Amino acid sequence: MNGFRKALFATIVAVAFPLTQAGAATSNFDGAWNVRIASSSETCGNGATVSIGISNGQIASSNAAVSASGRVADAGSINVTLSTGIKRAVGFGRLSGTSGSGTWRGPMCKGTWTAERM
Repeated sequence: MNGFRKALFATIVAVAFPLTQAGAATSNFDGAWNVRIASSSETCGNGATVSIGISNGQIASSNAAVSASGRVADAGSINVTLSTGIKRAVGFGRLSGTSGSGTWRGPMCKGTWTAERM
């Protein structure tokens, strides 16, 4: 997969992770996370890894090329939106301890994601 497709896929995946609403208090999930994104379609790429940060339950991207926003609830439910340029993806799932998983969907692609705390 060429660099452009990888960056585009990573952006779509990042958009695929909107977080559920939660209080602004310190979260058990605060910190740096690596998110591995997999697509169910070869035309959408075969995977990417995106780094995100969580602070007070709020999600942000640590990559200038990918914008991430969303929330993590106290119980670990996560909603995240990733975008790059005009491409967007949204994701849902659950974090538990130092890992997590869920699904994501973009305009033309969908798939799954797994996360590990760094």
